[in-house]
Amino acid sequence: MTATAEQQIRFLARLGAAMCAANYPVTLVRQMLDRTAAHYGVRNDGLALPNHVQVVGPTAAEGTVVRGARVDSDLRFDQIFPLARLVSAAMAGRVSAQDGDTRLDEIQGSARRYPAWVTIIGYGIQSAGLSLVLEPTLLNVLAALLLGAMVGGFLVMSQRVPVLAQLVPAVSAFAVASICIVAALRLELDHVGLRALIPPLAVFLPGAAITLAVIELTSRDVIAGTSRLIAGFVQIIQLAFGILIATQLLGMREDQLSSEAVNHIGPWAPWLGVAVYGLGVMLFLAPPVSFWPWLVLISYTAYAAQYLGDLVLGSYASGFCGGMALTVVALAVSRMRSAPPAITMILPGFWLLVPGSMGLIGVTELFGADGDSALPATLISMISVAFGLQAGLVLWQVTRRRSTR
Repeated sequence: MTATAEQQIRFLARLGAAMCAANYPVTLVRQMLDRTAAHYGVRNDGLALPNHVQVVGPTAAEGTVVRGARVDSDLRFDQIFPLARLVSAAMAGRVSAQDGDTRLDEIQGSARRYPAWVTIIGYGIQSAGLSLVLEPTLLNVLAALLLGAMVGGFLVMSQRVPVLAQLVPAVSAFAVASICIVAALRLELDHVGLRALIPPLAVFLPGAAITLAVIELTSRDVIAGTSRLIAGFVQIIQLAFGILIATQLLGMREDQLSSEAVNHIGPWAPWLGVAVYGLGVMLFLAPPVSFWPWLVLISYTAYAAQYLGDLVLGSYASGFCGGMALTVVALAVSRMRSAPPAITMILPGFWLLVPGSMGLIGVTELFGADGDSALPATLISMISVAFGLQAGLVLWQVTRRRSTR
């Protein structure tokens, strides 16, 4: 085997691992490996899992060559843009293994666009936008802004001290719930709205993980899909655990936790919240400035589809409608010359689909009086978004095939 072939196998493994770190389904990772290997003229007998990619090269006089790459952490959102361009170039055979390795090094070594304090403020603004969407009251919006900034600080700290990252969801949930409960007791409020707790914790909701799990399970990638599904539910339980510990320590009764929606600002508030959310995403995730109009388009598309789905079909189907519209529009727009990759438009849309947030409410209520109905409600509301995204993919593929005939 030539040195060039060995380098090609190594690059394929690294590129596949980078795609997994960017939350690509392993189905697409394998497709990339097969198509790129075909352009290189090497055989690919590889393995793709959410945390590991292994590529086995062709057998020659020197024997079979195996190269693997491990996924240690997720890529930042801003790094997904150049990665998507590299993936497209590799699948089209427009990049050599040596150039691909160099570009991967540049992507993985790129610095953050903004300093840490901008990231913290950005997450606070994003949280305030979600508060306008979920629970539009002046007190909730102010609390979401401040608590979101606090959680943003936790996230920045965990990035600098990676060993703390596994504790951040539970610690953040405990801190947010504790502050909300203490404030409610001091202000003599009769309840604490669970929806008011969600915006600062939205970054931990595993909507993307559960959606990827559904796609992989239905594509017969059982190991990858099952591992993602379990990891997603464990993260939800971490959030619920933090909230429950706070309620027990501070003496908040279960009947004082409410999931009823309240709007004290006006029917226009959620629509304003979508724009505020988009501004927060631009500061928190730091995508290119040119991403702003596409983010606004896709965010309003997802929210409008969910809103109409709720009016026509009911709350559970609203997530399905939002996910389907989000996927179809993102895929259609991504074909425009100046548009960003579809995956960069789909990921921010998950945090606007309320059933992902309702999953947290449902798991919390499992420990209360309504536990007999909360579990099926949680499963249906969260997975409906995943089925919506998958339906959008199928609809797009069918439409493309008919248009090419």
